[in-house]
Amino acid sequence: MLDDTLKDQLQQYLALLRQPIRLIASLDDSETGIDMKSLLETIVSLSDKVTLDTSGHDSRKPSFVVARDGQTEGVRFAGLPLGHEFTSLVLALLWTGGHPPKVEQDVIDSIKALDPGTQGDFSFEVYMSLSCHNCPDVVQALSLMAIMNPKVKTVVIEGGAFQKEVEERQIMAVPMVFLNGKVFGSGRMSVEEIVAKLDTNAGEREAVKLNAKDAFEVLIVGGGPAGAAAAVYAARKGIRVGVAAERFGGQTNDTMAIENYISVLETDGPKFAAALEAQVRHYGVDIMNLQRADKLIPADADGLVQVQMENGGTLKAKTVILSTGARWRNVNVPGEAEYKNKGVAYCPHCDGPLFKGKRTAVIGGGNSGIEAAIDLAGIVEHVTVIEFAEQLKADAVLVKKLHSLPNVTVHTNAQTTEITGDGSKVNGIRYKDRTTGTEHHVELAGVFVQIGLVPNTEFLKGTVELSKFGEIVVDAKGHTNVPGVFAAGDCTTVPYKQIVIAAGEGAKAALSAFDHLIRS
Repeated sequence: MLDDTLKDQLQQYLALLRQPIRLIASLDDSETGIDMKSLLETIVSLSDKVTLDTSGHDSRKPSFVVARDGQTEGVRFAGLPLGHEFTSLVLALLWTGGHPPKVEQDVIDSIKALDPGTQGDFSFEVYMSLSCHNCPDVVQALSLMAIMNPKVKTVVIEGGAFQKEVEERQIMAVPMVFLNGKVFGSGRMSVEEIVAKLDTNAGEREAVKLNAKDAFEVLIVGGGPAGAAAAVYAARKGIRVGVAAERFGGQTNDTMAIENYISVLETDGPKFAAALEAQVRHYGVDIMNLQRADKLIPADADGLVQVQMENGGTLKAKTVILSTGARWRNVNVPGEAEYKNKGVAYCPHCDGPLFKGKRTAVIGGGNSGIEAAIDLAGIVEHVTVIEFAEQLKADAVLVKKLHSLPNVTVHTNAQTTEITGDGSKVNGIRYKDRTTGTEHHVELAGVFVQIGLVPNTEFLKGTVELSKFGEIVVDAKGHTNVPGVFAAGDCTTVPYKQIVIAAGEGAKAALSAFDHLIRS
């Protein structure tokens, strides 16, 4: 199951175990069951602190539990946790064996304090696919919670091994999380987000903490590449810097591969996002995660700009850098909202495997849309590409590759008018030929939306000058029309929404903010 290099790496990790652990397996004679037994035997052979018990009798087979020695409960993996989830397995082994997680102590304290009360336990089931790069964050968060709090139960289910369950529960997007049998959430979620969702008083307590903070010299709103670069450049000036971010890393968390960031030959989005946060923390920046800005109030008589958060807290600063980024644009046609995660998807890497052997569509003919169509063509039965413009806008090399694929149909000059469904899931897409006005309906199981981005600037309307596209209007140095307020990244009018450009603009905005401080 594992090559020699991976075995050597795993053995080094298992040497970090501080206490014995046991793997309790519920196996069957399926190919997955045989492979699972082989994997578990390999793990046991690499550490004298790990033992294997094959007498498990869980109803979901094949599966296994990672438990502390002498215990029978822990994190359960149903199916093989390989691919992107191999790291999740390694971490579950280490955390169960007493190796401390790299998580802030207040987060651990919040996990341990969770109490389901009379409902018994928080019983989570998380469905993932091995090609999903969003899944590990959720799997690892729920695994950590189960290890740290005995009232939390977590089962990690590989959808490909339990296809019947996936179909019965109509799971058409991963990660998909159920709590006590009911849908809890889908898509990427951090451990902080999950805990906050369970702890209904968390927002109120967080607001009190924000209100108690002293004014920052530079406050950055947003934690993507622009925000991270701004934080590093500002902190290196020796001033007090804070970052209020809804999700540190921003869009990079949802990026499969990054191969054009100068000096980094190749990485993936989650690793890149983690590296951004690690560097910002290295400089002692006050990072406030899970914070969504609600209102900006220009400088008062004391020269302090205020940023009000959605949870009711308020932060003050001498200067503010807005780097709130952007989000996927919706088609805004009937059926899109109704069938989101029920056939309407936005990440082909994550959700593509769920449509194996089925017919799908991609809305959008730019680079992201055509890349999605090419990826899907290797998995699904057929891909229909629908582009509003008269021709595809993607790079020529991508268009050439697309047209070489036998199971792809392209419709240009086509307007999507509706995503249709049977009440529970998508069953087709309707589009209009913009030349003839004729409407067509294509029967399919999934629709992937890839039509660009919308800046996250709604909370700034009436305060900061915005373009007709909602972008923050900035000059060459990142100044907005509000004194002491700067902006950088995908939320601004700066052209070309690229990671490297956002990072450079963030650095520029920080230098401009520092210049403003020393001159005022």
